[in-house]
Amino acid sequence: MQNSNPKVAYFSMEFGLDPSFKIYAGGLGILAGDYLKAAKENNLPVVGVGIKWKQGYVEQHIDKDGRIVDSFYNNEYDFLQDTGVKIKVNIRGRDVCCKVWKVDCYGNSELYLLDTDLPENADRWITGQLYGWFEEERIAQEMILGIGGIRALRALNKNVDIFHFNEGHAIFAGFELIREKRERGYNPYDAWNESRKEIVFTTHTPVWEGNEFHSLNILEYMGAFNGLDKYLVKEIGGEPFNMTAAGLRLSKKSNAVSMLHGRTANEMWKSIDRRSEIISITNGVHLGTWGDKVLIDACRRGENLWNYHMDNKEKLIDFIEEEKGIKLDKNKLLIGFARRAAPYKRGDLIFTDEEKIAPLLSTGDVQIIISTKAHPLDFSGKEIIKHILSIEKKYPNSVVFLDNYNMNKALLLTRGVDVWLNNPRVTKEACGTSGMKAAINGVLNLSTLDGWWPEACWDEVTGWQIGGGFVSDDIKLQDKHDAESLYDVLFNKVLKTYYNDRKRWTDMMAAAINGMVDRYSADRMIKEYYEKLYK
Repeated sequence: MQNSNPKVAYFSMEFGLDPSFKIYAGGLGILAGDYLKAAKENNLPVVGVGIKWKQGYVEQHIDKDGRIVDSFYNNEYDFLQDTGVKIKVNIRGRDVCCKVWKVDCYGNSELYLLDTDLPENADRWITGQLYGWFEEERIAQEMILGIGGIRALRALNKNVDIFHFNEGHAIFAGFELIREKRERGYNPYDAWNESRKEIVFTTHTPVWEGNEFHSLNILEYMGAFNGLDKYLVKEIGGEPFNMTAAGLRLSKKSNAVSMLHGRTANEMWKSIDRRSEIISITNGVHLGTWGDKVLIDACRRGENLWNYHMDNKEKLIDFIEEEKGIKLDKNKLLIGFARRAAPYKRGDLIFTDEEKIAPLLSTGDVQIIISTKAHPLDFSGKEIIKHILSIEKKYPNSVVFLDNYNMNKALLLTRGVDVWLNNPRVTKEACGTSGMKAAINGVLNLSTLDGWWPEACWDEVTGWQIGGGFVSDDIKLQDKHDAESLYDVLFNKVLKTYYNDRKRWTDMMAAAINGMVDRYSADRMIKEYYEKLYK
């Protein structure tokens, strides 16, 4: 692709570039990091805009008494470059100074991070904790990202054609673009319409509670109106102000992150007038970060993949032994589950009927590794973790809980387990890129037909489906149906293939790799952004 392409500024609350750079929380940040890496490798004119989080996201561990302990640590980085640029954002009636740092490491494109941890600020902790604290601080953080991000780009003399908002956190950047045009003499609606021509928006979570709402009064108090008229702000985001609806009304075009999510998002937001079209661009993963090149190359040469996979499995088992003092059996089926501890993701679904799964856990014929993390204020998520811990206590040689899920653990798990379990309630998962990471490494997906999996699942060829796409408003009915399906597929298909038909298993591994390496790469994703979203 040639650099006649539009110049893009990609705004994201978090970027997952490297495990040691703690400015990410989960999938949203990993996607943003993979996007920047793909932009760099494809020589595309992209700059990232984010926040230099002093403490990053929560560090969550299980103490010796089995309690969930949330901790925060200050982080300093010696590779950040001082741009010499400072900008100001007025928050709660006083100017907050933001220092702008440049990141040019890990092979990514340019990334600029805003930082309020400065002696001259009374509000220096705004950029302290990613997704930390309460509503006022969240709004302040989003004002820094959006309003401050535009001002930083102007101060850096960055020419930008397209402003890409990754989720609703960045929408105050749209307010700043409108304010700029108002100062140049545009009337409010022309300023809005002209700004829309420069903005695209990616919507993620289809879970209603995951979409942010704020009262207009608190936004006005915080200074988030940024000089715009209250009635215009209300037209953009409604009352209460919906950040996702605002993103849809501020942009010329929006995208969902899988084909199914596109249908779900269009249905979910159909009542929003004057919104942009929502198209589907399925996420992809950065092969250089997540793919085992040796195994993938062996697959392309048509070699048997079993020994390559066993090398990765042994690395994971060794890590578990070092971390937990438990030695898993490399010859027994190893299932992995790793993602945020949100109730709809159902991290403990496989334990729904303990009597059914208990005999296999007792013999070790099924081994399960679960790694997850709950937001400090997500008490439902923490209850799921407690349930998993109670199962681990009963079956300590076959059920392993890895706390403080992060990029390092994700890399080991998505290469080293035999089966990747993913069982969200259908239509609640936007994409689920961890399953892609597993698939490109020959780990077979066992998943409900949600997110990206309906596009990739050739049942019993590239993996297995659970639940047949069943959807119900009755959560208990949905969970009962999906748990029964999970047991049926696990007992009658997965286990029989693993223990009785090694050739078929390795053929499925090869089918997964060959079918998904290119199709679900970040290279393909970013090219689709340029072809379908940015033009």
